[in-house]
Amino acid sequence: MSPFSATGLARVHQVLASHVEHSAVPGVVALIGRYGETHVDAIGTVRPDTIFRISSMTKPVTAVAAMILVEECVLRLDDPVDDLLPELADRKVLTRPDAPLEDTVPAHRPITVRDLLTFRMGTGQVFGSLGATPLAKALTEIGTNGPPKPSAVPPPPEYLRLLGALPLLHQPGDRWMYNTGSDVLGVLVARASGQPFGTFLRERLFDPLGMTDTGFSVPLSARDRLPAQYMTDFTTGQSVVYDEPDGDWAAEPAFPSGGGGLVSTVSDYAAFASMLRSRGVYEGQRILSRPAVELMTTDQLTPAQKAVSGLLPGTFDDMGWGFGVAVTTRRTGIAKSVGSYGWDGGLGTSWFNDPAEDLTTILLTQQAWTAPSPPAICQDFWTSTYRALAG
Repeated sequence: MSPFSATGLARVHQVLASHVEHSAVPGVVALIGRYGETHVDAIGTVRPDTIFRISSMTKPVTAVAAMILVEECVLRLDDPVDDLLPELADRKVLTRPDAPLEDTVPAHRPITVRDLLTFRMGTGQVFGSLGATPLAKALTEIGTNGPPKPSAVPPPPEYLRLLGALPLLHQPGDRWMYNTGSDVLGVLVARASGQPFGTFLRERLFDPLGMTDTGFSVPLSARDRLPAQYMTDFTTGQSVVYDEPDGDWAAEPAFPSGGGGLVSTVSDYAAFASMLRSRGVYEGQRILSRPAVELMTTDQLTPAQKAVSGLLPGTFDDMGWGFGVAVTTRRTGIAKSVGSYGWDGGLGTSWFNDPAEDLTTILLTQQAWTAPSPPAICQDFWTSTYRALAG
């Protein structure tokens, strides 16, 4: 018996097709998998093997890379990062969020590996009312406070030098702040392993999982499968090109961003999701231990650490944060059982696993979100998917 209803699957297709017909997105590739049965739907200007800029869906991949080194005792979760990242030693912390950059106090303790994995290193992307502060402006200048753009970020040594010259917004461990922890974690993995970050990912993760189309750039031979990336011009409301196929992802970047730099396909990312859903095993090969996956996908934040800096109010009302993934802590809708985990990409992508339903959902588009909250196409995809579950 199929784990999905035929009428439900047809409804999923209709819902997604409607969003394409109404120009919400140029095209969409969607995957739902459950109990070994997988359905892929490609609608509009894309096909099943289209390559997408997955932006922040890179973060879970970076977390897995770090956990591989933790399990090999190359890294330890609660060790300071100072030895491998001396640029981030002896931190200073702003006396208040809008203070001048020189108005600081010493950090109470060093930044740890765990801080990077949980986004509690004390700095990150700054939005909203803090977007015009001296720190926000400085972060924007080094390419860490906006949508992914590989050409805007300098090589890792220069990036860390610039980041290390800036104070933290919070004491290490005190608050969750988005994104920067993953970028720094990618540099840490490279230095700890003695390999470029992209090489480590290829040898230790992508090759074992058969993720042949995932990386930080798209070779010329596959460029015809990379569509243009679109964003909304907020002055006109029109969709405009953000990146062409021969643009930012056409060559290896100076800075391989662990926070948002990867491209991938639906089948590649499904292999990654399957490995986590199978508690670290893919086609008989163990990538991570079961305890490591359980730790990654468990909420690691205290209520005080969830006093969000930079995302929408109420972000953590029904969600926590593990290592590189959001974790559902309270069911507030039809989709996502408690314990579901995954993350989205602001350039138009989304993924989560629901262990309670043995379910994986992946949605890939090339139309960037206009806000931190999921757009209607995501919400409708999730709702119609759960309506399609049989039993």
